Amino acid sequence: DMSRLNATARVILGLLKFSPRTGYDVKRVTDFSTRFFWRASYGQIYPELRALTVAGLVHVSEEPRGRRQRRVYGLTPKGERALRDWLLATSDVYELRDEGLLRLFFGELLAGEELLSLVRRRREAFEASGAHFRAISASLGEVEGPSAEVLRYGIELMDWNAAWWGELEQRLGSAADSAL
Repeated sequence: DMSRLNATARVILGLLKFSPRTGYDVKRVTDFSTRFFWRASYGQIYPELRALTVAGLVHVSEEPRGRRQRRVYGLTPKGERALRDWLLATSDVYELRDEGLLRLFFGELLAGEELLSLVRRRREAFEASGAHFRAISASLGEVEGPSAEVLRYGIELMDWNAAWWGELEQRLGSAADSAL
């Protein structure tokens, strides 16, 4: 039952649907793609691969690589059904966890220049993330389809956030100037 599987399991099943992979491959792909909105660490990936194997959603094969065996994971028919059930489910959880926004919420506990520094740092971070996503986009070239739309969403979201924090920075800067 896919509703009982955690987010890491969903990421793994989705990636394995595209092609069989090792745990290392799963981590490498998530580091380049989903980590910006759905992180997965080695400490989550390997136990989850074992659990999915035990549950019969994933099969494992040993492939020689040099002197070492590589464990390659693929979807079973049961895993494909579970993935499809989740893809078609209607529960879309949206959870925003933003430490900078949490600090801003408590910003009145900071001195004016400390608050302004926090806001400037957030603006710069969003600008840097937008530039990073644009570099990813440039390196991929012309890409179409749903994953390209997710990248476009990321670029536009970073731009919006950078603009929002930039406007707040200007308002706080103006307030500080008029207080002098």
